[in-house]
Parts: sequence; C-alpha cells; structure tokens
Amino acid sequence: MARREVQEINAGSMADIAFLLLIFFLVTTTMDTDTGLLRQLPPIPDPTMEQDDDQQIHQRNILVVKVNKDNMLLVEGEIIDISELRDVTKEFIINPNDAEDMPEKIEKNIPFFGMVRVAKQAVISLQNDYGTTYGVYLAVQNELIAARDEVRNNLAIQTWGKPYEELNEEQTAAVNEYYNAPISEAEPKKIGGE
Repeated sequence: MARREVQEINAGSMADIAFLLLIFFLVTTTMDTDTGLLRQLPPIPDPTMEQDDDQQIHQRNILVVKVNKDNMLLVEGEIIDISELRDVTKEFIINPNDAEDMPEKIEKNIPFFGMVRVAKQAVISLQNDYGTTYGVYLAVQNELIAARDEVRNNLAIQTWGKPYEELNEEQTAAVNEYYNAPISEAEPKKIGGE
C-alpha cells in the first residue's frame, strides 16, 4: 500500500491578505479626539485707531480671575475655592445692590425690557499661570460660562417663562444685551512666584 502525501497549503499570500485587511481597518476607522473649548476669538483690533476714553474700562467693571501654578484661584485679590466662583461671578454680573466696587450701571432701553439699569461694561478677565493644569483651566472656564448662562437663563424664565436656549433670535439678543459680560483671556504668565 502506497502512502499518500498531504499537499501543503500555499500560505505565501496570507501575509498579503492580512496586511490588506489591516490597512482597510485603519483607513475606515474614525477616532473622535476633539477636545478643547468652543470659543470664537474676538477680531484683531485696528492698530491705526486710537482708543477713546469711553472705550477704556474702569477697574470696578473688571472681575479679575487668576489661576496660579499650584492651581489656586485668586479672584479680586482673594483666594477662593472653585466651588465659590460661580456665585461670585453671578453677583458681579448682576450687581444687585449697585455696589461701588462692582460694575457701574446705566439706564438703557432694551427691546422687550424697556428702560432698565444694566452694567455699562462688565468684563471678566481670566489669567492663568504657565504651570496651570489644563483640567483646572477648563473647570474655571466652565464655571465662568455657567455663571453667565445661569444669569441669562434666569432672566429668560422670569420674562418669558422658558429657558434661554428656547428663545427666538430677537429675545436672545435682548437677553445678551441685558447681561453682556464678555470673558477676556490674558496671555499666560507667572502668577504668584516660581
């Protein structure tokens, strides 16, 4: 009886097939790595135009928020916890008692609201140290934006009975004019020593 030999399978093209499958999956796979802040940068100021005295912002109209290299939060010269930042910012934006050390108020005619007293120029100035961690930076940003959004949302509910996100374009513009508090970010530098 003669022994029958088993034929070998040609595996030379297996490596080519595996390589093609690898390339296929690498090309067709999507990776979501979008991180960061959704912000629209202000336009570049025209260097040929001089700034009027009316455009100068008085110190009382600026809420100064600084974060040092140790991630400590300094607001208006006082160390506070990040959990307090939202309330401090809301009080600054609203200035309910027309305090002398908070934004000055003026009479302004705003659609849907009529003549109201609003802050003339309320600006939130944020400055970070080079050593500030990204997580703390984002947390501070989120608290500042949440404070402004909360104030606007409360006004929308009080006036129209619906949240800020559900307002039409004219109503949104009126609320934004009522509580206009831009967040200005200064260039990072060393805050609080080395």
